[in-house]
Amino acid sequence: MQLQSTLRPMPRRSSNGPSHATLLLLVRPIFSLSQQLCHYHTKTTLPAPTKWPSLLRAAISTNDLLLGKRTHALIVTSGHAADRFLTNNLITVYSKCGSLPAARQLFDKTPTRDLVTWNSILAAYALSPHPDAHHIREGFRIFRLLRSLWGISATKLTLAPVLKLCMMSGYVWASQAVHGYAVKIDLDWDAFVSGALVNIYSKFGLVRDALVLFNDMHELDRDVVLWNVMLKAHMRAGLLEEAFRLFCDFHRSGLHPDVVSVRCVLNGFAEGDFDESNRHVQQVRAFAMKLFLYDDAFDDQVILWNKTMSEYHQSGENRASVECFINMNRSNVSRDAITFVVALASVTAITILVLGKQVHGMALKSGFDLNLHVANSLINMYSKLGCLSSARRVFTGMEELDLVSWNSMISSCVQCGLEEESVTLFLDVLNAGLKPDHFTFASVLRACSTLAAGLSLGKQIHVHALTSGIITDTFVSTALIDVYCRSGRMEDAELLFRDKAESDTACWNALMSGYVTCDNSHKALELFYLMHRSGERPDEITLATLAKACGCLVGFEQGRQIHAHAVKVGLGSDLYVSSGILDMYTKCGDMVDAYKVFQRISAPDDVAWTAMISGYVENGNEDHAIFIYHQMRQSGIPPDAYTFATLIKASSCLTALEQGRQIHANIIKFDCALDTFVWTSLIDMYAKCGNIEDSYSLFKRADAQNIGPWNAMLVGLAQHGHGGEALSLFKNMKSLGIRPDRVTFVGVLSACSHSGLTSEAKSYFQSMYKDYGIQPEIEHYSCLVDSLGRAGRVQEAEKLIESMPFEASSSMYRALLGACRVQQDKETGKRVATRLLALEPSDSSAYVLLSNIYAAANQWDEVNDARKMMRSKNVKKDPGFSWIDVKNKVHLFVVNDRSHPQADLIYEKVEDFIKMIKEDGYIPDTDYMLLDVEEEEKERALYYHSEKLAIAFGLISTPPSTTIRIIKNIRVCGDCHSAFKHISKVFQREIVLRDANRFHRFSSGICSCSDYW
Repeated sequence: MQLQSTLRPMPRRSSNGPSHATLLLLVRPIFSLSQQLCHYHTKTTLPAPTKWPSLLRAAISTNDLLLGKRTHALIVTSGHAADRFLTNNLITVYSKCGSLPAARQLFDKTPTRDLVTWNSILAAYALSPHPDAHHIREGFRIFRLLRSLWGISATKLTLAPVLKLCMMSGYVWASQAVHGYAVKIDLDWDAFVSGALVNIYSKFGLVRDALVLFNDMHELDRDVVLWNVMLKAHMRAGLLEEAFRLFCDFHRSGLHPDVVSVRCVLNGFAEGDFDESNRHVQQVRAFAMKLFLYDDAFDDQVILWNKTMSEYHQSGENRASVECFINMNRSNVSRDAITFVVALASVTAITILVLGKQVHGMALKSGFDLNLHVANSLINMYSKLGCLSSARRVFTGMEELDLVSWNSMISSCVQCGLEEESVTLFLDVLNAGLKPDHFTFASVLRACSTLAAGLSLGKQIHVHALTSGIITDTFVSTALIDVYCRSGRMEDAELLFRDKAESDTACWNALMSGYVTCDNSHKALELFYLMHRSGERPDEITLATLAKACGCLVGFEQGRQIHAHAVKVGLGSDLYVSSGILDMYTKCGDMVDAYKVFQRISAPDDVAWTAMISGYVENGNEDHAIFIYHQMRQSGIPPDAYTFATLIKASSCLTALEQGRQIHANIIKFDCALDTFVWTSLIDMYAKCGNIEDSYSLFKRADAQNIGPWNAMLVGLAQHGHGGEALSLFKNMKSLGIRPDRVTFVGVLSACSHSGLTSEAKSYFQSMYKDYGIQPEIEHYSCLVDSLGRAGRVQEAEKLIESMPFEASSSMYRALLGACRVQQDKETGKRVATRLLALEPSDSSAYVLLSNIYAAANQWDEVNDARKMMRSKNVKKDPGFSWIDVKNKVHLFVVNDRSHPQADLIYEKVEDFIKMIKEDGYIPDTDYMLLDVEEEEKERALYYHSEKLAIAFGLISTPPSTTIRIIKNIRVCGDCHSAFKHISKVFQREIVLRDANRFHRFSSGICSCSDYW
């Protein structure tokens, strides 16, 4: 029988297939109200309350959780939150959009609940996208609470979700209890309730109980679906003769059995073995042919359409394959399991979830969802399109499972980050008596690579792979090498690698990546040399890993060679390789070559953009990092959490508060504010930009169990001199059971140092190892040395340095030398300066501080000797400078600077405020003018320090009452510190000064450091 022209499948085309819009012909157009609702936030009038139900209905129909939340926010702000009708609808919105926690929270906050409220929350638990035992028990608990209420009686709408929970629970007794309650309240006659119970009893294998209920139902209440449920239940139970009689009763009832009914019976009889089997099959076939439900010619049509779809799919024209499936559906051609398998594979390839759900619906309607191959394809489709909950529902609803089913589910869990669940499924495979294959082992070993207990599990799976003989499989051995590498067991990984009869590229890559992860990049490069000699061709993963190794080694020449090799083998333009090479150049400090690589990437992704931004930040060019970010935005690539964390760091380095606030706004806009790393970076940025209040406000909203925000806040408080608050915060942290780490103690010790809490610093230093097992590192010793030095105990600090288990750093000696200058301890200062110059002969600060020590003691000959030594060794003193950010523009000043366009106004302002603060009691401290000149000349020289010029510019350029923020690259001098206190009082301005050591907040003549810095 030939196909009619209208039913003939489309011939294969060489084009790229139909547009995306063509593929959505089955999808009803849905108009989203999200953008429309956004406009209400910018208007002065809210939508009329009568519009809210329609908005909520739109949120449900489009599954738009954000629209529901926005509507909820408008309802609350308009004062209609107590409206029970709206509350009930909101609970429904949250449940239908998959947000059970939000639905439950709203339910708990509702003071007056009616039956609709209770029904809505029960439905939410029944519709939960992630049903588990806890949710089911909680749903049952809510139902029990409802039953205990006086004056509220359950209806069929109450029992509907409860019965679904019974089905999900798998508890027969729960279903029987609800059945008894339905009888008690006279709802067992209801078609919906009795139909649901029939379905439940059938699924649980209680066919006799289901039949009793079914027979007691009114004929008009028994629809085709319910008849099919009973047919399937009888077939599954092996009651073939009873199933045939039921089929006959079905036909006599006036309803017509459909394709599902026919297939169910025919498939059951195909597995039967009794004398009348053939006669029954012939009768059912005759009936099907009479109603055009069964036709031999249909088989030819299905084969032809399936062949066409398969050809499209195999050639990569998946859109054409899906369009062929759509046309097949329109032409009313019968479909088989192969049709659905090919259609689902094509939908998965073009990643359109809505089409996949429609194909699933068709499979459900035609009964093919129970087919093992179709169900496996559904699991694969949902998992690859990121819908694990749907994949899990298909898996748990399957009547028959094979190894492919288990493998698909294990792989899905690994892909979605549910490693522990994937291991549990692997154990279920073993308990089910199935023999895992190489796909099973490879998937579960991928899970082990990221689990804390992955090494122990990996070893057990290794033993199992050995005993089963599957260890020789390349996938399995490579996955095992990866597990050992990620766990730092490189010896075991090398042993596996050597034992392989033949190593492929993936195996080389796994071991190479392991060396880089274990900080042995030299070995990774050596391994590549061996790989090259063996004749194995590198792929993009190999070259990206090698680029990373060169970056870790700061091996510029090796990196250039890897770059050249990538070009030679034709992988120079690969995005993954290019991103790795770009990152290598940035780590080697070569931003010129990094930018050249970036420009050659035809379509850079967020990783490439972020690598460029990070590179500029790490190489001290934060302004250009911000510029690259603006280019990224213009290109249409959305930033991610890592991009924002890097940008926040740039703002911190620039101490650009306004820039940081703009980045913060973008973080909220792109929904990255919930990322803990980003949130911690924001806390740190506001603190480093001098706004400790906003930093603390963000900290209070952070995840209390994550140590990152605590550490950032501790360090911020320490920098601002709030030692008492920092130590109080540390005590609160310990009371919440959060275990401090090495960074925590850096913040604690720094807080003690900046606040003069020397005895507390020593106590906390000792408790690090004693109470927490943390070995003090050089940063902790530096904090304690700094604390002792500030307290004037320089000899004790010197002894502490000598007792350290490692070499002192130059910064440690520099801090101690500064303390010697403050304490005018010449002898200790000489010793410390000698050690500092031995470490860094070109360090100008050693000469300057030593010279200042002599100058403070009026030993001008020694001062001249120190300066001559500087000149003889060609050491240049780093100039002191200050800068201020006004209207997103940085203005930089040095001492006696007259290069600024407004220099005349600035100097006039300096003269003015010097007169005003002198009247307030300011006395210039010429001790900080370390020159052998007259006293009056010293005093005049103090007036034009860079920070005084910056404050003068701030006073003439910013509105009254605003905070002035100044940054200085070296320690602020004592005279300027005294002047700033008077300026804050006379001009009634708050001044935040950040110098090389800490923050100073001046207000009403007082500094936050309490003159201890």
